Amino acid sequence: MQVRQYMRSIIKPGISMTYMCETLEDTVRMLIQAKGLEAGIAFPTGCSLNHIAAHWTPNAGDKTVLQYDDVMKLDFGTHINGHIVDSAFTVAFNPKYDPLLNAVKAATNAGIQQAGVDARLGDVGAAIQEVMESYEIELEGKTHQVKSIRNLCGHSIDAYQIHGGKSVPTVKGGEQGVRMEEGEFFAIETFGSTGLDATCCGAGKGYVHEDLECSHYMKNFGVRHVPLRLPKAKQLLGVIDRNFGTLAFCKRHDF
Repeated sequence: MQVRQYMRSIIKPGISMTYMCETLEDTVRMLIQAKGLEAGIAFPTGCSLNHIAAHWTPNAGDKTVLQYDDVMKLDFGTHINGHIVDSAFTVAFNPKYDPLLNAVKAATNAGIQQAGVDARLGDVGAAIQEVMESYEIELEGKTHQVKSIRNLCGHSIDAYQIHGGKSVPTVKGGEQGVRMEEGEFFAIETFGSTGLDATCCGAGKGYVHEDLECSHYMKNFGVRHVPLRLPKAKQLLGVIDRNFGTLAFCKRHDF
């Protein structure tokens, strides 16, 4: 909560995305008293802009600056002894985007209300979609239904594993036979879109596809030991193991 409040106070049009992410991460390290793999940042700060739905962070040298008409999804995580908290909120300065933000907030709350021990994940997704797609937004004189992105999900969270073994759909029809169980932790994540960009969301159908430069890296949590022959590959793996383990990292982070 402290990090969210502080970042909301400093995020303004004209702020450098790199400065913003590094400020957030430094604030987390200070408040949580970062100590290697025992406590610190759980994954790189995401600051996905506009048609980018998730998982973008500025790589080293990026000069992107936040603009008044941008819609930014700020996603960050903290952990203590591998127990991860995943937090996100959306920033938009232009009030014309308020209906979109309201749709996502209401859909997220609906998903949280549906969640609980023995809840079916498919029912959570259905609740999210019903609320999300009850909203409309007017842009450039045209009215658009807010769409729940079908191929992005929330997820369970395990120790040192941000994406656990269960997915929380954002539409009806998915994960019907899977239930939430006692002792599990979940990130209820919703993704609302106007679907106006065909390269992003399938011409209004609510889909995204992978694109742009890679900015997040993470060891495969379940992979077995693979013997590495190249000394540099062994050295790199050792650096990753010592600094990040199975947590996600990016090029901006110190190695």
